[in-house]
Amino acid sequence: MIGADAVIKCLVKEGVDTVFGYSGVAIDPFWNSILETDIKTVLVRTEQNAAHAASGYARTRKKVGVCAVTSGPGATNLLTGIATAYADSIPLVCFTGQVDSELIGSDVFQEADVTGAAESFVKYSYLVKNVKDIPRIIHEAFYIANTGRRGPVLIDLPADIQLAHIADFKYTDEPPKLRTYKPTVKGNTLQIKKVTKVLENAKRPLVCVGGGVHLSDAEEVFRKFIEKHRIPVVSTMMGLGILPSDHPMYYGMVGNNGFQVANRAMNESDVLLMVGARVADRAVSAPDLTFEGKVLVHMDVDPAEIGKNVGPTIPIVGDAKHIFEDFMGESFYCSHEAWIASLNNYRTMVRRGDVKDTGFIDSPEFVRTLSGKMDDDAIYVADVGQNQLFSCRNYIMKKGSFFTSGGMGTMGYSIPAAIGAKMADPERQVVAVCGDGAFQMSMMELATMNQYKAPVKIVVMRNNYLGLVREHQHFTYKDNYSMVHLGSDPDLELLSKAYGINYIKCEKMENMEADIDKFLKSDESCLMEVMTDPTETVAGTIA
Repeated sequence: MIGADAVIKCLVKEGVDTVFGYSGVAIDPFWNSILETDIKTVLVRTEQNAAHAASGYARTRKKVGVCAVTSGPGATNLLTGIATAYADSIPLVCFTGQVDSELIGSDVFQEADVTGAAESFVKYSYLVKNVKDIPRIIHEAFYIANTGRRGPVLIDLPADIQLAHIADFKYTDEPPKLRTYKPTVKGNTLQIKKVTKVLENAKRPLVCVGGGVHLSDAEEVFRKFIEKHRIPVVSTMMGLGILPSDHPMYYGMVGNNGFQVANRAMNESDVLLMVGARVADRAVSAPDLTFEGKVLVHMDVDPAEIGKNVGPTIPIVGDAKHIFEDFMGESFYCSHEAWIASLNNYRTMVRRGDVKDTGFIDSPEFVRTLSGKMDDDAIYVADVGQNQLFSCRNYIMKKGSFFTSGGMGTMGYSIPAAIGAKMADPERQVVAVCGDGAFQMSMMELATMNQYKAPVKIVVMRNNYLGLVREHQHFTYKDNYSMVHLGSDPDLELLSKAYGINYIKCEKMENMEADIDKFLKSDESCLMEVMTDPTETVAGTIA
């Protein structure tokens, strides 16, 4: 057995069934050995998208996603995808090929110090120096990626190590023993009891949920806790979908682009539980002001996040699922019907008015209609830009999933992530929504969709601009626009035909519902081009 065989055998032991990636000489032993297994390989069209596809796969299956690329530019191209996963705490194990061990540091062809380059946005990285270390390293990598605060782990594989003979292959099912890595899962009992006391005395309690609730698979126990104690809930962007849009205790997304009622709830609450959320600037732009005068409880599996941006009154380190299971075991009573009535009253006051006829498709109305017609368990993948914010604010969540690049804001994420999601669960409807800028960053993956028969639905909200930057320049630079006009976009109908994908154009409001019905009707891939107003702003639609 050679090192590459050992790597693949480890992946089989870890239950890996799909690997996304791109080939190259330095990683060829890996791809050659994988042919001896039933692991499905998916050749994406650029390395960055291998990580995005693995991310979509990981978020759908709630397990570690795997990708592999070659050395040098292959490895550096992958870095954006790794950083995107790190920002959103998505568990990945990423393999990169490397030049022969004796040549490392010689600046030979396609050499790059990828472990050094990725240091600030991986949970851990390995440069394999001895073939006999492969089983231990891969076992540790999967454990680290999928425990504590989830995230990517990088394994750099020199070509000679992949080809070296390994005499004694042993793989254990026991958790690895790592002296410096001991994630806390259970919340401190005394701290949990402190929180229940605080909630009993609260007049205006509120819970703000982040992506950590999704990652810990805590949605069900969290919903039971909220419904039992009738505590209002808001969410960050990454926390979207933890409660359905029409849940009576849910008041929307917070932040600069969030709902007024959600931000008002944040400001007026007297006890605020931040759960699996980073207190990042997009959700809380002025934490000192927002949290002044109230009891702040911050729960996170990563102790480094607690107190990073604001000091909590009660910190709790642990996995959200375990913490809420412990909360459900506590006996306490709280009543805040006046607070709920106040929020409900404000929610009805600020509903958006009628849609104006601009001659284009109204983006918020389009997202509401599209998501309302999608399957209950569908996966909606929003890209980055105005389309993302329109999606976050108007997506009707039922029992499905909402994916996006929240922390890094990586354009071009939606299509490869949607492909990964579709391959993880072929029975679920998967819709990617992007702007025409983001689409052109990943449209090469239409070939991947076609090759592997992954029938993803793609919406391109077209206005011929980098819309969100244009909006920023509209407000900040008084309509002095620079580097935002995309000029002549490609003919998307011809492009769809070239890749063997169905095409629909949506350009009139009176036909919008019929176009969406046609778009969603078949099980085949389809691209829908939606003509939107170049002057439309997210700020102009906020209510």
